Formats: sequence, structure tokens, C-alpha cells
Amino acid sequence: MENKNTQSRRSFLKSSALTGGGLMLSFTWLSSFKSADKMATLNLPEQWAELNGYIKITPDNVIKIVCPNPEFGQNVMTSLPMIVAEELDADWKNVVVEMGVHDNVKLGPQFTGGSNSVKMYWKPLRNAGASARQMLIEAAAQTWGVPATEITTKGGVLSHSSGKTAKYGEMASKAATITVPKDVKLKAVKDFSIVSKSQKNSEGLKVVTGKPLFGMDYRVEGMLIAMIQHPPAFGMKLKSFDASQALKMPGIKDIHSFKLYDDDYAQAGFDTRTFNEMIAIVGNSTWEVMNARKKLKVQWEAAGDVKETVNGRGGKKEITVPARLETTSKQLELMEEYAKKPAQQLRKDGDPEAAFKNAATIIERTYNAPFLAHNCMEPMNFFAHVQADKALVAGPVQAPGWIEPTLMKVLNLPADKIEIQMTRMGGGFGRRAYGQFAYEAARISQKMKAPIKLIYTREDDMTYGIYRPMYTATYRAALDVNKNLIGFHIKGGGIPENPVHANRFPAGAVDNYLAEGWEIPSNVTIGAFRAPRSNFNAAAEQSFLDEVAEAMGKDPIKLRLDLLKRAKENPVGKNNEYDAARYVGVLELLKEKSGWGKPENAGKKRGVAAYFCHNSYAGHVVDLVMRDGQPYVESVTSAIDCGVVVNPDAAINMVQGAVVDGIGNSFYGALTHKDGVAEQNNFHNYRMIRHNEAPKKIDVHFVQNEIDPTGLGEPPFPPVFGAVANALFKATGKRFYNQPFKMETEKKV
Repeated sequence: MENKNTQSRRSFLKSSALTGGGLMLSFTWLSSFKSADKMATLNLPEQWAELNGYIKITPDNVIKIVCPNPEFGQNVMTSLPMIVAEELDADWKNVVVEMGVHDNVKLGPQFTGGSNSVKMYWKPLRNAGASARQMLIEAAAQTWGVPATEITTKGGVLSHSSGKTAKYGEMASKAATITVPKDVKLKAVKDFSIVSKSQKNSEGLKVVTGKPLFGMDYRVEGMLIAMIQHPPAFGMKLKSFDASQALKMPGIKDIHSFKLYDDDYAQAGFDTRTFNEMIAIVGNSTWEVMNARKKLKVQWEAAGDVKETVNGRGGKKEITVPARLETTSKQLELMEEYAKKPAQQLRKDGDPEAAFKNAATIIERTYNAPFLAHNCMEPMNFFAHVQADKALVAGPVQAPGWIEPTLMKVLNLPADKIEIQMTRMGGGFGRRAYGQFAYEAARISQKMKAPIKLIYTREDDMTYGIYRPMYTATYRAALDVNKNLIGFHIKGGGIPENPVHANRFPAGAVDNYLAEGWEIPSNVTIGAFRAPRSNFNAAAEQSFLDEVAEAMGKDPIKLRLDLLKRAKENPVGKNNEYDAARYVGVLELLKEKSGWGKPENAGKKRGVAAYFCHNSYAGHVVDLVMRDGQPYVESVTSAIDCGVVVNPDAAINMVQGAVVDGIGNSFYGALTHKDGVAEQNNFHNYRMIRHNEAPKKIDVHFVQNEIDPTGLGEPPFPPVFGAVANALFKATGKRFYNQPFKMETEKKV
């Protein structure tokens, strides 16, 4: 493999630093990845489209690799450095990994989300390692007076046929003077010795021994604790408050109201303004602040319709946030009403109207799913120390580069006066891509002229919003007299966005296809939730395909394979997002490893689902049992195609986590509202999966290929919902159309 490195020596020297006789390398390659284009749609600066990787080699042969991306358990602090170390030919035992601080010039977007980390940085980090290795070879060649082509590397050691050897550290200073090579040769996948071999989590020991890694652990001298009091319901705002009694409580320093954004502020794409004016309670300790907050006397009032300017995807636009105090039962009625109205056409192939008019059989089913709370194990928190001319902020965020521009406006400070440090996150799932808690901490610190640690309680987090949207979708299939599928129609909507991915399977596999979408504005704020939209689509689509297979008299996997064969050999349309061959590969591997259709498994209550999202393919076979009249997932077989697997152990863990998360959300997850108030505010009434409800076995398999990594964090999650629904049908004889399934089970079983 040949890769071009177009970085000039001048730009290399500008961003390199030689310290302590060692070598600091910085590399930037801007490419036309689809992932880079995706980042550009978020209005990020162009130079953020790719990652800068850093390698530091000390004279005593310790190799430090700086991980640019925030870590919340997906193991990027091991997998990304592994990619560098592979091409560098380093000895992994000598590699030290360090979390980088935010630096949008050297380290790019530093965004963890969208299953993009490994996908985006695969080529840049390989180039970084290979270029550093070549520079070390050139340094040794000059030192020894031999051709560079005669020098080999292995495990951080340079060797020549004459018997001369040197550790990388011995040549590091000399290598710093070598011109960065324009062309570097990358290893063949078959020659990898670090990548595709399981490596232990680089932070595992720190995690299990309780080292201060997380935002909650962050402490500085003189730090005060802050909490906020936000309106109790969506659609309400602050009218007045009396803090006289609260201020008398021990340890309380100040109580004041503040606005998150100025009234005329145009929000960026990942800003949120759920509640713009809140009350801050500041004191010496969390306990003191919590108790003082209970003494507040607050009056709230209806917010009325609120006009907002949002400068996000698709440019600047004006939106009106409605004033109504929403109730779940009313939301469902409104969704039923909207579902009957004409909707926006998202894709149309052939003549679906004629196909349904002439069909011998029409299958129609409607699926519903509620709002979901992210419920990261570590509640939202953030540290800020804002001074007159500078600010230091630190905490668990998925996208530091996205919060920086807003911090600049909120604090009226330039970027070079704001230092952002990233801590390890106790879960993210998309929630920490939205940085309003960082802006709140900064506002409070600026007012107090002191270092502040803002802490949310679980109740604060669950009632603040940023939920997975509420969705519904109606699927229709048209069959001819011979039970052939001749038409397919999906019409989906939601509060406040529609879930439909119009160009995904089975688009491209059916001659007559129609996808439509509609949306209902709401003051309930939503945000990315692990595999946005896909986590609902997969549940509905994969459940529906099983019903279609049953009506056609086909095995569920056979139906999917037949449709994919059509999509591969004679696809309909030109905008199909998925690769039918990779989709087929996952289903075939899943069928083999699960023993699908084999006599010995005939008595099992099994459900299958497979889905494409975030550039990868995932499928599950769920085996379900009934115990004391209640359903439990006994075991799961999973098949994944995410390209080259960088760290197999970590990848298996990620899939297993997605499976447990998916089972828990499909059975129990639901957040409802009454008059604008979230009815669930902690784990006593927001049901999470428990240890005894998790599968006893999750058997994970990966399609073996040499495709560049395509992402893993989100793809295994969505098909879990559909597989569970299909297994429930086998176990109970009833179909399930409304999440969470546990509520439906209690009604029907």
C-alpha cells in the first residue's frame, strides 16, 4: 500500500517540538473521506477534517502516543495508539498513552461519536507511524553510513546486516532533523503484529484502582460546588425566587439567577436551550448545596412560544418552540393525527401506488417508541475557572471542538485564552456532545470570580431533556397472488424529528418503494442517542420484515438474503447507502454461528435481525425463554462487519455492551411526560436492565476482511430491538409494536 504524505517540512517544523533530546512528531493529512465531508456539514473549520497524531520518543526509548479523542469506555485510548504503534514498529510494552488536551489546530476535531473515531483516523495515524519509522531509519542510515534500504525495524529497534543495532530513543534527536518523507509504505494487513491482536485497556488499571480520571474526580484548591435549579416543566420559565432561607444554610456562598445565552444568540448545531434562565446555588460542598436548594422558594410561569435562531446543519434558520405543556397521551394522539396527513416524500422508486392498488395482499403495521433518557452512569458535571482575561474548563465532553466556539461567545474571550481539558467520561451515548452544562459552569464561575465545579443530580439530568426522540412509523408491504413482494412503503414521524433513513435497506431491493416523513415541533429537547434514528428504524423494520416473511411463507433470513441478492445483482435506484455484499456476509455468518434452522435448535424461541448503520453491518440471533411468565433473553449470537478490527477484546466488549443496552431499552426504557413534567426522574421509576436479566452468553463473531475500519460503537445496538421483538413473538405467539416491550408483555401475556 502506498500513501502520499503532502505535508511540507516547513509545516512539520512549525508544529513539532524537540524536548529533552527526544522527538516530537506532528502529522496532518487532509483527505476526502466521507467522514471528513460529514464533519464539514456541521460547520466545522476545514482544517478540522482530519486528526493530527502525536508521537514522542524519549532517549530512554519510551514512546508516548497522545490520544486526541475523548474516552468514555469505547477504548479509543488503546485502539488509536495501537494504530500508530503498528506502523511505527514499536514494542507495545514500551508505549505510554496520554490523553491530549484540546487543541483544534494540532489535534483536529477530537470528536468521539458517530462511530467515527477509528474510521476517521485509520489512515492519518498509520501515516504518522510509518513516517516516524522512516525518519528513524534515515537517522540510523546517516549515523552508520549505510543505505536506508538495508535497515530493518522491529519492536522499537533498528538493525543493520552488519550487526549494528540501536533503540529508537538513540536515534530520536537525529530523526528530528530528517525531512518528513512524502511517500510512505504502509504494512499489509496480514503483516500486522499489534493491530488485530487483543491488547489490554491502557487505562484499565487506573479505572479499577480508582485513580482520578473522571470529571467528577476533578479538584483544584479553592473550588466551590454549584448546582442549578431549572424549571420543573418543559414550556415554563423563571418568574421570581426567594433565596433568603437558602442563603442561611451552612456553607452557602451565593444564589443567583443567570441566562445561559443572551437573548439574541444564534445557537450552533450542538447548542441547546432547554431552559435559558436558571438559578445557581453555590457553596462549599455538594451536600450543603443540595440541602440549600430545597429551601428555595421559586415561582415559575408559562414561557409562551419562543423564537430561536439556529445556525446548524443546512445553515441559519428561524424556529418557533411551541409553548404547550406536553403530556404523553396527548403526544400519541397528535402523532396518530399527523400520521394520517400527507407527508414529505423522501424517496420514490417505480409506481408504489399502483403496486398497492393491484396487490393481492397488503400487510400494514404501526410501531411506536417513547422518549429515552441517556442515563450516563456519571451524571453531567463540569469545572470552570473563568478570570478576566482567560478561562480554564475541564470535564467529560464528547466534542471539545464544538463547545469552544460557544464558550468564546458566552465568555467573550478568544480561543487562545480558553483552555479545555478533557476528562474520562462515565458514559456518553451522545448526551455529552451537547455542552450546555459546560456553559453553565462557565457562566457561574464568571459571576463568582472563583473556580466552580457544577454537578447535576440524577434528577437534574433526567428532567433536563436532550432525550432520544419519540417516534412512530407505519410500514406497508404489497404482495402479488404468488406472494412476491411488489411494493414497500414506510411513513415515519416523530417529536420533534422523523426517524426515516430513506435510502437504506430494503430500498434498492424492491421495484416499487416509497419513503415519507413528518415531524411535530416540541419544547422537549432531544439529541443524539446511540445510533440516532437507527435505534428505532431497526426495531420497526426488522420486526416488520419477519411478518412479511411469514406472509410469504419464507424463512426470515432467507427473505433478507433474497432481497439483498436483488439489491446486489440488479439494484433499484442509485442512492442506496448500503453494500449488499457486506450485508449478506453478516447474515451468512450469523446463520452459521447461531445454527439457524438446524434441527437441534428447533425448540428454541429465536428472533433474528440485521441492520446497516454508521457504515457497518450487524446482526443478532436472540434466544428467549419464559420464566414465571416473564421473558428473558437467555443467549445472543452476534455477527459484525466493521472492517479491520483493531482490538478484538475491546470490540467484543463493545458489542456485548450494545446487546445488553439494547435488551434493556427494548424491554424497559421509557420516559413520559404529564403537563410538561418528566414523570421519571431516577432509577426507582426509570427501569434499567438488571444483572439477572442480562443474557448468560453473548457470542460475538466478526467477518474477516481487509476493509478499512468502518465503525463499531453504534451499529450493534439497533438490531437488538428487532431481534428481541421477533423472539418475543416466537415465545408468546403475539407481535409487539410498542416499546417498551415489557409493558406490552404485561398487557398481553
